[in-house]
Amino acid sequence: MFNFDRAITVLADLGDTDGAGLCTRKIQSAIDRCCQEGGGTIRIPPGTWYTGALTLRSRVKLHIEKGAVVKFSTRFEDYLPVVFTRFEGIECYNYRALLYANGCRNIAIAGEGVIDGQGAAWWPWKKLQHTAARKLYDAEYLGIPVGRRAFGTVQDALRPSLLQPINCTQVLVEGITLRNSPMWTLHPVYCRDVVIRNVKVYGEGPNTDGINPDSCDGVRIEDCFISTGDDCIAIKSGMNEDGRRVGKPCRNIEVRNCRMQNGHGGVVIGSDTSGDIRNVLVRDCTFIGTSRGIRLKSMRGRGGIVENIIYRNISMQDIAYEAIVLDMQYGSSTVEPRTSEPPVFRDITLESISCRGCGRRAIDVRGIAESPIVNLTLKNIDISKAGRDTSYEYCEGLIRQNVVVDAGR
Repeated sequence: MFNFDRAITVLADLGDTDGAGLCTRKIQSAIDRCCQEGGGTIRIPPGTWYTGALTLRSRVKLHIEKGAVVKFSTRFEDYLPVVFTRFEGIECYNYRALLYANGCRNIAIAGEGVIDGQGAAWWPWKKLQHTAARKLYDAEYLGIPVGRRAFGTVQDALRPSLLQPINCTQVLVEGITLRNSPMWTLHPVYCRDVVIRNVKVYGEGPNTDGINPDSCDGVRIEDCFISTGDDCIAIKSGMNEDGRRVGKPCRNIEVRNCRMQNGHGGVVIGSDTSGDIRNVLVRDCTFIGTSRGIRLKSMRGRGGIVENIIYRNISMQDIAYEAIVLDMQYGSSTVEPRTSEPPVFRDITLESISCRGCGRRAIDVRGIAESPIVNLTLKNIDISKAGRDTSYEYCEGLIRQNVVVDAGR
């Protein structure tokens, strides 16, 4: 990793704004100059600073100091012109992420400060996006090239992420608090060698997932706290035909020592599985009050292989629905797939898992007839105060060792 102390730029005076009360030009100019001069650290001092979209550069660390709050503009035009991105697993051109990087090497966002996306301005778009989302989801199926998949209008209503490095290598996100994203909060795409450490994520809006590694290779997420309006961590690899065209797996992912509270799922895999997901280790984590705990999900039309997955030493409490669910018949999606390409789930181990309280089934496993779940190992599982026992459908090579369920609460 680059030595970011090589050059330090302290932005002590951000009072000279762009004319709309924003510091965008001043911060972006410092980032650009720091990169041109060989790299280093940009320090944002204590205070509340308003900005539009910022683009990170190679060899630059953006350090948000304790007591500093960076608030992003609620004017949608401040996130134009459109940039190359991936929206829900499909390549297109759309509003840029509030913090965006493309093709960079050695970048970091760190400090003890707060980055606030003020996402409530964007959240109503969830109810308006269906037409544009359907158009985007059909694009690969209909042969529309990526360069012609241009959105970025209020009418399209496709929301950006808060922080999105894409095609980047050696990415560090450490210490900061991220809150109120327009959509997915921390969304690395096509990245290698990513470390996300001691980060806090808060979100209440629709689809405000916490951390979503998307077709990345080598991601370590550790010592994080996440409470969101959707999945806390969701590992993804592209959607349907477009995900299979890109063909970039999400692999070599480790999640450890993290605490999830609220949200739809603790650590979730899918439902965007089309580019394959493999070699995932989730260990020493706690899920409290999430809708579901451990969740792997996909459906006909997604395709892709999910394999070599391990969850180990997971503690759960007060899960609203299933404690453990592996579902290849997932029935909830923005729009349904056009084809019936089946996914593959195989070589999955869940061990040393405890849960106290879940409202529905303790364990719910659902493969599909043409593609059963293969080689699922459940070992040292203890689930108490469950609504119902366990269910297994289209599952081959199931191994159960010391699985104890207290159901029928």
